[in-house]
Formats: sequence, structure tokens, C-alpha cells
Amino acid sequence: MTDANDHPQQDAAVDDLPSRRTPPAVAVVDAQFPGNVGTISRAMKNFGFSNLLLIDPPELDPDGEAYGFAGHARDDVLPNATEISFDELVSDYHTIGCTAVTNENDRSHMRFPFSTPADLAERLPTVEAPTALVFGRERVGLTNEELAHIDEICAIPASEEYPVLNLGQAATITLYELRSLALDKDETQLPDLERVRADEATVDRLYDQWADLLEEINHPPEKREKTMRMLRRVYGRADLTEREANTFLGLLRRATERPAEQD
Repeated sequence: MTDANDHPQQDAAVDDLPSRRTPPAVAVVDAQFPGNVGTISRAMKNFGFSNLLLIDPPELDPDGEAYGFAGHARDDVLPNATEISFDELVSDYHTIGCTAVTNENDRSHMRFPFSTPADLAERLPTVEAPTALVFGRERVGLTNEELAHIDEICAIPASEEYPVLNLGQAATITLYELRSLALDKDETQLPDLERVRADEATVDRLYDQWADLLEEINHPPEKREKTMRMLRRVYGRADLTEREANTFLGLLRRATERPAEQD
């Protein structure tokens, strides 16, 4: 049996693999409307994707709809798009066809089972091959013949009554769910979401202040223990910050002092 510490350099290389992989490419097959290509380019820019592949695209006039819909992606993602054939796409990439699945099963669908975008976000970091997310036409999506050559499919969970999404919407939702493959947490505009919980001494003072208030307002003695237990559960779930705890302390202290002031 080999100890993992026997090969520190090899282990480090394995650990580094996800960071060296490039995000999936985005392939659009036979889009009919330039605006949808622009919308997909913009979504790619929003969520950190850059490699746009176009199969039989419409004309993309720099003064037309595609560039108008692309936002800042008109500066890099859209003009750097690569036009390739469908055969080249399935030959060079591990392909994931994004399509609506309408309650079909292994007997009636060309590719089954399917993954959701959230499933892919967890699994794709372990896929070694270059990967492409493939979106089809506005009206009919990907044909059965195309799906037969694609490696797997992905579907967005939606209403059973109407699961079909607009091409631009489908791409935007999918890329949002997969943003962790292209963006690190410190590369988004959101601040650090980790909350700094108030220290235990402050929280304990809060509980003491509640106990003082219950006594001051003559809360029935036989109910105080149960009330304090409930308050601990509520505050425990809330993970109060230092500022929140101190604000409550001030309010409770004032509430406790008021009856004495009135007397």
C-alpha cells in the first residue's frame, strides 16, 4: 500500500488539475436570429465564459442585432467566435446538448438519462476532455440526428405544462448555473457572503438581558425557562452579527429600564 505522502509532487499536480482546465465552450447550432447569438454572448461575458462556437450562424453584422444585444461581449466574446461544422464540434469536444426533455424515457428519447445544469456544475470539473455546451435552433432545438452524435444532454427543470424556453433564456440560465466552472468566488461583484457571528460573550449578555426583562415585566416564573429556551433556538438559527447583537442589547436594556423609570 502506498502512502499519499510518498508522491507529494504528483498529488499537487492532481490537486491543480481543476484550475488548469478551461471553462466549457458554448456552441450554437444554426441560430436563425442574430439577436439570440448576441444574447448568448452577453450571458457568456456575465458568467466568465469566452469560447463561442458557431455552427451555420446567421450573418453577424457589427452594426446589427447581434452586436446590439451583446453588451460588452461585443468587444471580445462575439468578434472572437469561431465558426465550425457540426462534425468538427462532435469530433473535438465532449458535447452536452441542452434541450427540453418533456417527460420522455429511455425508450423514446435519443439520449437518456439527462442532467440538470446543477448536476453538471458538480460533475464537469472531473471531465478531462474539452467540453462544449450545445444549444440548438430557436424553433426545434437540436434534431434527433444531432442528438444521436452528442455525448449527453442537459435540461433545465421547468413547468411540466410548458418546459420549453427561449434560446437566449435557456443559455443564460445554464451558464449562470455553471458559473463556478468559469469564475472564482472572488471574481464576482458580490461581497464576501461569510457572516461573522457575534462572539459567545456578547450573545450570553443578550440572553442575560432577556432574563432581566422577563423578570422586570413579571413574566410567569414557571414559563421563563421555556421562553428562554425558545429565544436561544431563535437566536441560534439567526447567527447574529456583533452589530445585530449589540443593537438588540441596547433595545432590551432600554425596555428593562423603562418600568423602573416609571416607578
